[in-house]
Amino acid sequence: MTSVRVRNLWKRFGRQVAVAGIDLDLPAGKFIGLVGPNGAGKTTTLSMVTGLLRPDQGTVEVVGHDVWRDPVEVKARIGVLPEGLRLFERLSGRELLRYTGLLRGLPGAEVERRATQLLGVLDLAGAQHKLVVDYSTGMRKKIGLAAALLHNPEVLFLDEPFEGVDPVSAQIIRGVLERYTASGATVVFSSHVMELVESLCDWVAVMAAGRIRAHGTLAEVRGSAPSLQRAFLELVGAEGRDTGSDLDWLGGGAR
Repeated sequence: MTSVRVRNLWKRFGRQVAVAGIDLDLPAGKFIGLVGPNGAGKTTTLSMVTGLLRPDQGTVEVVGHDVWRDPVEVKARIGVLPEGLRLFERLSGRELLRYTGLLRGLPGAEVERRATQLLGVLDLAGAQHKLVVDYSTGMRKKIGLAAALLHNPEVLFLDEPFEGVDPVSAQIIRGVLERYTASGATVVFSSHVMELVESLCDWVAVMAAGRIRAHGTLAEVRGSAPSLQRAFLELVGAEGRDTGSDLDWLGGGAR
């Protein structure tokens, strides 16, 4: 079963082609990694897939609904934790979840029940009455994840969810996401940290220069390479690149 279907997706910014006609079918009920170097087009792709950015060309379907023809149905079924997370910072953590839940049309009592559980599991109960503006990076990522999960979406999209997050918060986030996918839901997250993707994901798509270079199960993408990191470097053309021959002046105290 396919959770996300992308066909001939393009996005240009002036003369710069950010996404160059990609086709992709993401399986349902999997932990999916969209990986690539900085500037590969990952964030642009996720923004188009989640309805945050209109493509120049192409179509996207999420759980059978067209993102641009049926946006209300799609947004009811997805949760999004975008890059450069923007939150209502003058609300407390609990107020943010209450507001998010009511916007989603959940009954007030159910919002409070789910918010209490999420705050507890994500280790935010002690900070629930603290303003979000005073949250650390890790706390902001966790409250953003709580808001994205509150309505129990079928597909969760996360853009660099572990970037800038301390190891304790990262472990908590990881545990929540693993529990979520174990229930049959789908997680799609972007990252350029191959070790993290290799330890978490069932299925991977490798992106570079706006194109999909490889996709499939972790084993299929890794192939005969000893690690996903090595396979990734080969796929994006970075394997064996000399980074030091032009820096003969660097190091050794030389001036």
